[in-house]
Amino acid sequence: MVNRVTLIVLDSVGIGELPDAHEYNDEGSNTLGNIAKQLKGFELPNMQKLGLGNIDGVNDYKKEENPIGAYGRSLEMSKGKDTTTGHWEIAGLILERAFPTYPNGFPKELIEEFEKRIGRKVLGNKPASGTAIIEELGDEHVKTGYPIVYTSADSVFQIAAHEEVIPLEELYRMCQIAREMLKDEHGVGRVIARPFIGTSGNYKRTPNRRDFSLKPFRKTLLNYIVESGMDVCAVGKIEDIFGGYGITKAVHTKNNMDGVDKTIEYLKQDTKGLIFTNLVDFDMVYGHRNDVEGYAKALKEFDDRLPEIIENLMDDDVLIITADHGCDPTTPSTDHSREYIPILVYGKNIKAGVNLGTRKSYADIGKTIAELLNVKADIAGESFAKDILK
Repeated sequence: MVNRVTLIVLDSVGIGELPDAHEYNDEGSNTLGNIAKQLKGFELPNMQKLGLGNIDGVNDYKKEENPIGAYGRSLEMSKGKDTTTGHWEIAGLILERAFPTYPNGFPKELIEEFEKRIGRKVLGNKPASGTAIIEELGDEHVKTGYPIVYTSADSVFQIAAHEEVIPLEELYRMCQIAREMLKDEHGVGRVIARPFIGTSGNYKRTPNRRDFSLKPFRKTLLNYIVESGMDVCAVGKIEDIFGGYGITKAVHTKNNMDGVDKTIEYLKQDTKGLIFTNLVDFDMVYGHRNDVEGYAKALKEFDDRLPEIIENLMDDDVLIITADHGCDPTTPSTDHSREYIPILVYGKNIKAGVNLGTRKSYADIGKTIAELLNVKADIAGESFAKDILK
């Protein structure tokens, strides 16, 4: 009997290039493996105990003789390699067409309409690193009060503003306006508020980022869990990724360790259903900045907290650890990478040492959670619940 599943997404912790990685210019990407190759002797002992090193294709971490969890990896069926696509597919919604991207910036008419609606000109309108563009245009922004609009290789419309120049509520309002505008052919996956503080030459992004995602175009696992009378407790940017659709409780987080704290707080409550956590720092703070050592340190910090998470599981709980895409900090690219994701499953009701092999879709995770919770869910995916339940 399973009453609750805790699903933790280690944002961008991919484990090797997918067969179609060449279509995304991601040959050679292997976020977890390449970090271990660069940092000799790097280990994640607690995830390795669950079976991390036993996953097919994971060759840079020690295999356990007797792993205590079930383990596997998954292909991505959807087109794309971004946060929204990955999370939606995990929840059983597969995208047949990738969200639009803007390698040359957004169309002139779209920007002009946005400027008209917010009553200000904008700066930028090009693909850029978030830290680089506030260094480049921060002074002009402070002087003029014009927000900085930029994108990346992902399907995002990002608005950066100094918190003392454009207050947070005003920045969020601008994002809502952009979200209302960006639909149909311009339906980007996410509009992101990117507030920063500081002075010339010393600008720094704050934790007050907000994501304004498209609402899923049909029900996901989350909706079916809620309709069955159980809770979906969202930790981190999960509420934003699903546009609040199919979520009963939500809490935002400042960083990874805050995300772990909030997850444990939910574990200590007598809830039934799903605790769905995203730990974003791997991707946002380290992956996109090609900070190998920072990424490794963040992985180790999570791994060190894993026993505490496990200690707080009830006998009828199941823990699943996975990812949503890659973001290899060792490659020249600073963008997401098209990679396999790990699947680690643990609980008193879960058989140890089961190799789940290579799943055809991230949606198998969502379908499995539905079966574990005895929820009928009309979503994509093939459940592996029978393979892992005692």
